[in-house]
Amino acid sequence: MANLHLLSPLGFRAAGVAAAIKTTGKADVGILTCAQPAAAAAVFTTNKVFAAPIQVGREHIAGGKLRAIVVNAGNANACTGAQGLRDANRMCALTGKLLACEPELVLPSSTGIIGHLMPMDKVERGIAAAAAALGDSHEHALNFAEAILTTDLKRKSAAVEFKLGKQTVRLAGVCKGSGMIGPRMSLAGPPAPHATMLAYLTTDAKIAAPLLRKLVAAASDRSFNAVTVDDHTSTNDTAVLMASGRSEARVDSPKAVRAFTSALTEVCQSLAYQIAADGEGATKVVAVHVRSATTDKAAQAIARAIANSLLVKCAMHGNDPNWGRIVSAAGLAGVPFDPDRATLSLQGTTVFRNGRPLPFDAEKLSALLKSPDVKVELTCRLGAAEATCWTCDLSREYITINADYHT
Repeated sequence: MANLHLLSPLGFRAAGVAAAIKTTGKADVGILTCAQPAAAAAVFTTNKVFAAPIQVGREHIAGGKLRAIVVNAGNANACTGAQGLRDANRMCALTGKLLACEPELVLPSSTGIIGHLMPMDKVERGIAAAAAALGDSHEHALNFAEAILTTDLKRKSAAVEFKLGKQTVRLAGVCKGSGMIGPRMSLAGPPAPHATMLAYLTTDAKIAAPLLRKLVAAASDRSFNAVTVDDHTSTNDTAVLMASGRSEARVDSPKAVRAFTSALTEVCQSLAYQIAADGEGATKVVAVHVRSATTDKAAQAIARAIANSLLVKCAMHGNDPNWGRIVSAAGLAGVPFDPDRATLSLQGTTVFRNGRPLPFDAEKLSALLKSPDVKVELTCRLGAAEATCWTCDLSREYITINADYHT
């Protein structure tokens, strides 16, 4: 809903300020806080090369409660050794002191370039300024959303309002991500280089932390873990949800869980779509739908294989209906797939069925592929499972951005 934002759920405040970490001079330090300890759950990168804030964040979220999130952009605090851990803990300690809460109730996040020690003098000044600027207006939400960006061209947000019984509940989120996008986040996994997928969500529903953990993990699998720009799982990927409970609406019945799950999935998928749309150098979003696969994992594997194919992404950029690349990519996914049973459609035009090409107007279909939203639909006819993966085309601008990122 257009009038809702990150701070619409009751009990939250935020701020975003410029601390000169980014060379652009734009906002680069943000704080999101709840008036009281909130039930919280998070998923993190499964990359074995993980940033210091990931290690600290895993420890701090273990108790299922948070008071605040502190984030900086411009420096990932990754591959920074013991000093990086000290800096991540210092961010939590300073934020906790300013908000009068324990450091363990603060979750740190960082995004930016890998392998550079944190400019802690700037970070500390930024945290102090953000703490002094906290508020619950739409402008405060926008400032926080701005402070988490790196190569992103635009802020990304989504929100819904729904009923649980007689109570109105709000659920909202912001995220960032443009390059180095191929999230594979989980609650556990291994102790587990430039841009990153970060997502921060708020709700005023009352929900127990163990249930929240399950719902956040499931929603992430259907959204953030199903978006890819370059399939490079970042060192810093994080998605976290804080539930203030201020609406008094309880998520403690099967009906309430279904309603909350639907709202959470809607918000997360909207954010995932926006990441694909803002992919570095992207001119279009490509939604890959795989249907009637043998298992959910098989459907996901096929969808991701197609979405990550450089040949497919280049064809999409050139509006080229070269469907053979798509079928070939499906066969490389390492899961059951029989081209003699499959059907492939591009923008609603069926181009391949049961192992054989179908006639189509190439010029007309190429024109349809110029749309900013492209749909690829592959029906396997092997089972009942399905999955969707969102990606973008691969342009010359992507190469330019990443060739020049460090310099």
